[in-house]
Amino acid sequence: MNVYVLDTNIISYYLRGNEAVANNILRSMANGHNIIVAPIAYYEIKRGLLAIGAKKRLEEFDIFCDFFGVGQLDNSILDIAAGIYAELKQMQRRVEDADILIAAFCRCWEFALVTNNTKHFAHIQGLTLLDWTKPK
Repeated sequence: MNVYVLDTNIISYYLRGNEAVANNILRSMANGHNIIVAPIAYYEIKRGLLAIGAKKRLEEFDIFCDFFGVGQLDNSILDIAAGIYAELKQMQRRVEDADILIAAFCRCWEFALVTNNTKHFAHIQGLTLLDWTKPK
């Protein structure tokens, strides 16, 4: 069984009614795979919706998170994130801290990351990247 971790942009696509994302989520669930919300993605979506006062979307997002669950950060993930930062710095690559934390979460547990921003994660070793914005 695979575990798929949803990045911020994938959740945004879903909340906006993107059919390809919704179908890929349904297909994965039908195949017995687990899907969870990346902990940093939870923060990014929640802060954005709160900032614009999107009450209906906040309710939808809360239901979505209750259904799939939100991953948790711990020191082992933070240690991996620090290592990823150091690796990228040595390669002279700049990646946002939020993306490093999401990548570390996935790498720690060997989960696949579902994202439309594969370029953001391309230089991080040890990640399986999937883009569910395109129909299968």
